[in-house]
Amino acid sequence: MIIVFFDGKCNLCSKEINYYKRIAPRGIFNWQDINSSNNELKKKGIKTSSALKLLHVFYNNKLYIGLDAFIIIWNHIGYWKILSKFISLPIIKQLSSLAYIVFANWRFNKLDHCLLAKENDNKL
Repeated sequence: MIIVFFDGKCNLCSKEINYYKRIAPRGIFNWQDINSSNNELKKKGIKTSSALKLLHVFYNNKLYIGLDAFIIIWNHIGYWKILSKFISLPIIKQLSSLAYIVFANWRFNKLDHCLLAKENDNKL
């Protein structure tokens, strides 16, 4: 089972994950909205703010973050496997990962619930 931690309060994130849910084979993914329950996050030792900032996927007892998390998802969804192979090419992966991190930081800093989670995580 592939556990996907996503930000259900983010419209863009929700639209993308809902799309994946529609086209993904049944029984492969466990979609976890970070805002609904943090139990799985806590079990895995993941801070809520970290999971809100970058996509996190837990697969085969290993945590994948950011672009690597997307690659795991895409590898298990039909024709998206082609994109995962392309994105995994060395130079393309480095550039794509950098672009994703820049976008993710921008998005995180624009959403109040993300900033609140960061504040709460810093108190712990």
